[in-house]
Amino acid sequence: MSNPESESEFTVPPKKLSAEDQAKVDRYLQRGHNDVDRKPFRPLLLLGIILAVLTLLSLLSLFIARSKGVV
Repeated sequence: MSNPESESEFTVPPKKLSAEDQAKVDRYLQRGHNDVDRKPFRPLLLLGIILAVLTLLSLLSLFIARSKGVV
C-alpha cells in the first residue's frame, strides 16, 4: 500500500518558465558571474574573534565603571 501524501512529495512541479526563458537562465548561470572562490570557513577563528571582542568590551566597561566610581 502506498501513501498518497508521500507520492506527491516526489512529483515534479509544472514548469514555470518557457523553454526560451529557461535557456536564458541556463546561459546566464554558465557565464560564471556567480562563481566566487572562497576560503574555507574556520569556526574556531570566528569563535576566537568573538571572544576577544567580548573580553575587550568587558574590560572597557569595567574601566569606565571604576573611573566613575560605580564599582
